[in-house]
Amino acid sequence: MTYTTTDNITLLRSKVLTDWNDADVKLIFNPPMGQNYSTDLWAPEIHQIGGTWYVIFTADPASDSPPPETDMYCDYTCPAVNHRMYVLQGSASDPWESTYTIAAQLNTYDQFAIDGTYFQHSTGLYHIYSCWYRQYDGWPANLCITMSDPLTVESNFTQRVILSVPDNPWEKTPYGRPFNVRLSSNEGPQQLINPQTGQQFVIYSAARSDNRNYCLGQLELVGPDPMNFDDWRKNDQGCVFYQNPMAEVYGVGHASFVKSPDGTEDWIVYHGMQNPFNGWNARTIRAQKFTWNADGTPNFPRPGYGPYPVPSGQQ
Repeated sequence: MTYTTTDNITLLRSKVLTDWNDADVKLIFNPPMGQNYSTDLWAPEIHQIGGTWYVIFTADPASDSPPPETDMYCDYTCPAVNHRMYVLQGSASDPWESTYTIAAQLNTYDQFAIDGTYFQHSTGLYHIYSCWYRQYDGWPANLCITMSDPLTVESNFTQRVILSVPDNPWEKTPYGRPFNVRLSSNEGPQQLINPQTGQQFVIYSAARSDNRNYCLGQLELVGPDPMNFDDWRKNDQGCVFYQNPMAEVYGVGHASFVKSPDGTEDWIVYHGMQNPFNGWNARTIRAQKFTWNADGTPNFPRPGYGPYPVPSGQQ
């Protein structure tokens, strides 16, 4: 597993998916100063594509503090205006033993980009990330898709497609903000495939990541072309995974999905907070089993703390 440290990128290795307290930790990338990717490293993800391991992450050149000459162009304060997407490439088939080196900056048309992920499809590889409409918008944060290989975006700006905008009350902060789009976010996209039906989903995070209302939304690819907006269906009914105040679980978001070791169970790994007033520092790692609805959509549990049984096939 890998997660945001802001300063560098580390891998964690645990024998048990439900317990990361005693995990091994390995530093895999410590960026040099003076680069566009030197500071505020966010949301790294590790992917195996074509037998090679890649780590995709977001970074900034100046500690998320643009000069006034840049910030003045934004409709709202936009500290992340210089965040872009970068990729590390591994040297070995074993992700833990691999050496990782900076390999590329993914083209996001010199615009804000965070929380990038790879979406693998029969028609090719795609990059889905959180974007603005224009370079200095500040808000809202939307979901964009471009055609890609692991290190290169192959589509130009006019081909970039915005898949989802935070237009529902539950995607805004404060909840249902009526008068502007500040802090309204779609981010943290993650691919999820129903192993029985083959249905393809993008599960994303909505609202604001340090807020109690942070939750998961759902897109489903219902057509053949990931680059066609009309081939996607958004669940506008509400969050598909959301806070559980009765259990003191808030701000659940930015999920990943894995199988149990024997392949019989599906698990969601996410972050949440017990104290909704302490922001990002209050987030901790959680893992729970989930199932599937009759229509093939994911059936996520209410978030909690467990203790939960270990995944099937794990000792």
